[in-house]
Amino acid sequence: MIRMRSVAVVTVIGLAVGASLVHGQIVVTDPAVTARHVIIATLKAQILQTVTAQADRLRQMAQRLSALADLARYRLPEPPMWRIHLFEHEQFLYANPYHAALNYGDRGGVGFAEVARPREEPGEAFTALLEEGEAARETIAAQLATLDAADSTIIASTDQTGQLRYNGRQELAAIDALETDTLDASPTHSTSAVLDTLSVASLIHARQQQARLQLLAATIEQLLVDNKRTRDSEAAAMNMQLGRLRSGHAASASLVTGVADDLRTWRQP
Repeated sequence: MIRMRSVAVVTVIGLAVGASLVHGQIVVTDPAVTARHVIIATLKAQILQTVTAQADRLRQMAQRLSALADLARYRLPEPPMWRIHLFEHEQFLYANPYHAALNYGDRGGVGFAEVARPREEPGEAFTALLEEGEAARETIAAQLATLDAADSTIIASTDQTGQLRYNGRQELAAIDALETDTLDASPTHSTSAVLDTLSVASLIHARQQQARLQLLAATIEQLLVDNKRTRDSEAAAMNMQLGRLRSGHAASASLVTGVADDLRTWRQP
């Protein structure tokens, strides 16, 4: 009995000493390490938010427009077709060769030659103008040069128009195929396919700009020929005016003198 009491007392004393030791521990902290961990945790949270926002934006950019709108509304119902001139089966009696040149091009000007009024070669007649004077020769040479420029311009413009019209039908088929690929709402198209579509559209746009410049150049050539013809007419009129001013007084005096002599020497028959 006494032994059991001794064991109990010892146990109580041990527990008391253990409790006093527990209350006697001190917590050790490092403010610098704690601040560093807080900063690192804050930066990680900001990086996570930024990456999440970028992923959401890329996901939205990757979605095709067809997922948000119906692309069929951008399709032209009836795009205009390239017009061609009828020349087969004798629809026209005289202009068929030139119509064929306007449809397919004519680099040599054969079609234009068949519908244009033929020109006679100057030959000996032009050489004989040397006896009439240099002014007459220069006048005829300027008119012949205008005809040469007009023929060259018409032949070149006809060839360009025919080639553009012929290539325009193939270009129209390419545009139709591009429109089909662009308006396709299938989500299986990759980013590379979309970029290829943009490249094709840029190429067609460049070809159309080139064709537009060729048509403008042909129009400018026609205007240049018209301006030369107008300039030649004005130059001829100015030359006649200058000639009248230069020798008009002498011619008038000679005419008056001749008339006076005729009146003085005139007798009634």
